[in-house]
Amino acid sequence: MKDQPSGPLRWDGGWHHASAPPAPQECPVAVVIDGMSQAVLMATPADLMDFAFGFALTEGLIASPADVTDFEEATVEAGGFPAREARLWLRPGLAAGLAERRRSMLGPVGCGLCGVDSIASALPTVRTVGSDWGMTPAQVVAAMQALGQGQILRRDTPAIHGAGFWDGTQMLVREDVGRHNALDKLAGALARAGRSGGQGAIVMSSRLSVDLVQKAARIGSPVLIGASAPTDLALEWAERAGITLIARARGDAFDLYTHPRRIAATRDLDDA
Repeated sequence: MKDQPSGPLRWDGGWHHASAPPAPQECPVAVVIDGMSQAVLMATPADLMDFAFGFALTEGLIASPADVTDFEEATVEAGGFPAREARLWLRPGLAAGLAERRRSMLGPVGCGLCGVDSIASALPTVRTVGSDWGMTPAQVVAAMQALGQGQILRRDTPAIHGAGFWDGTQMLVREDVGRHNALDKLAGALARAGRSGGQGAIVMSSRLSVDLVQKAARIGSPVLIGASAPTDLALEWAERAGITLIARARGDAFDLYTHPRRIAATRDLDDA
């Protein structure tokens, strides 16, 4: 069979081609106010005027829509991927606070605050994963079950994400209210223990967005499994990075999207 099927492969005791829901759109969106980028966020590129106005309001940059004198959207490119800028211009007198806010946020904000360059940093050079480590469909199911069993904090509250590393027999789990934070904790635990990310799968309790794929690539994990759906950009990034991406892994079933060679039994399928 071809390494990359035209659509996901569904496992529910046997392989078949599935008609999965369309992957939601995701791209970097820079909120630029009076020529200064205030944040770059991975977002759905729709209703960007509302997004920019709402961001400015909730961040305290404006008091009302009347503080905005103009707005425009622009499409830019970073690393061969499309990105958007949502540009606001404010009435005179309000711009002075933007530079101070930008300076105060340079430390805690990890999304970048440098205009087009910050969009480029949101889509860095694709890091490829060459590990041939693989697993069986039964191990994919077992890995998701092991993640749930290992989420101690989630037993007290369901509002907790989990990130796990499955080596085929054991699961290492870290938890946080933020899925990105949970994966960062897991990366730190693996590094501190001297364990190779290339000899196991990253397992997430959440949907799979492009930033999680990027983090998995930096860890060196060849397989990324999520309980919910992937975004379109996550799928494209996983394909370029050589990562086997598995999503909607629930119960005894899951969808296999990219690089199926690492999952045993896919060779039983006809060339597709």
